[in-house]
Amino acid sequence: MLWETIRLALRSVRRNALRSFLTLLGIVIGVAAVIAMLTIGSGTTEKVKSDISRLGSNLLVVRAGRPPVPGSAPQPAIRPLGEKEVGALVTHLEGARAVSPASQKQVRVIFGTESLTVAVTGTDNAYLEARDWKVVSGRPFTDSEVRGGVNACLIGETVRQQFFGAGDPDGARIRVGRMSCKVVGLLEPKGYSGFGQDQDNVLLMPLAAYQRRIAGNRDIETIYVAADDATPTSVVQTRMEDILRDSRRVTADREDDFSVRDMTQIADAMASATTTMTGMLGAVAGVSLLVGGIGIMNIMLVSVTERTREIGIRLAIGAHEKHILVQFLVEATVLSLLGGLIGIALGLGIAGATSMALSIPFAPSLAVVLLAVGFSALIGMVFGFFPALRGARLDPIEALRHE
Repeated sequence: MLWETIRLALRSVRRNALRSFLTLLGIVIGVAAVIAMLTIGSGTTEKVKSDISRLGSNLLVVRAGRPPVPGSAPQPAIRPLGEKEVGALVTHLEGARAVSPASQKQVRVIFGTESLTVAVTGTDNAYLEARDWKVVSGRPFTDSEVRGGVNACLIGETVRQQFFGAGDPDGARIRVGRMSCKVVGLLEPKGYSGFGQDQDNVLLMPLAAYQRRIAGNRDIETIYVAADDATPTSVVQTRMEDILRDSRRVTADREDDFSVRDMTQIADAMASATTTMTGMLGAVAGVSLLVGGIGIMNIMLVSVTERTREIGIRLAIGAHEKHILVQFLVEATVLSLLGGLIGIALGLGIAGATSMALSIPFAPSLAVVLLAVGFSALIGMVFGFFPALRGARLDPIEALRHE
């Protein structure tokens, strides 16, 4: 019985192909928009998380001075970080797998006739562990190079391509500002960050060498701390703040003269923002589904009027009201499901093309696809119910008189 009803519904759809297509177009557009928006939004969220994770897992970043607050009074002179703070964290901080000081400056780097402005960072080997960065060719710094401030350097992929193409830079000597530096290793590529910064346009050297030859002082701009997997970053952050307040002699009645940023919280906040925006866009796109449902109700009312005599004949030869009701409900549901299936294919295609164009992950969700199919079927049943009920309640005698 049900299969026969579905067959009749499909025949009715084919009989008025153009009208049926225009009817389900609203469903197609609505489902495609919802699928595309939610899939693109999921991909954007994944990209945000990936970009933040490239900075290092469970990473906390310490800087001197408080973050600027709009409308607040100007801060007093900022007291820079130093070796005392680094030593205190290395000695007393529990739950950290790496603590690394770092200072950075844009410097002109020259090799042969080529030159490039590079982010030169003075640091130590713990920086690689804190930032989850591997040396793919050559070696890290030795302990003696770090302690003695030897002019050795690790370069990123962008620097390698600019100066050496696809060649091996190991052992080459390049000029960093006014100093000569020996390349001892090549860093793995990390690509661009979520803030548009080329993370491979970088050169690392021992902090002592950087302070003596590049910066001209012993200040430390940043301290990177990587929490171990067993300790939440929020717990490590609290411990860090206590140690730093003690080492910098910040009394209880004064605010911190430093800031600690939890990159995990930043990633979660950015992911939450993109998820909220995706939900809003999906809700706006979902309005098209309601418009499509109204179109289905309109066309089903027209269909009932056109087929009044047919309904009267079926009622006269013994069909029950429920048979007429089911027939028109099935027709409306079939129209909605056809529109939903076409919309899913179209939406996934748009999302895939957009993901390629924007270089974001293609992250379709089976739950979203199933929800779209179910919602489109529900719309067909809801908006098809009133026309179906109207057809089922026709008086057989009046229906047979209809021309």
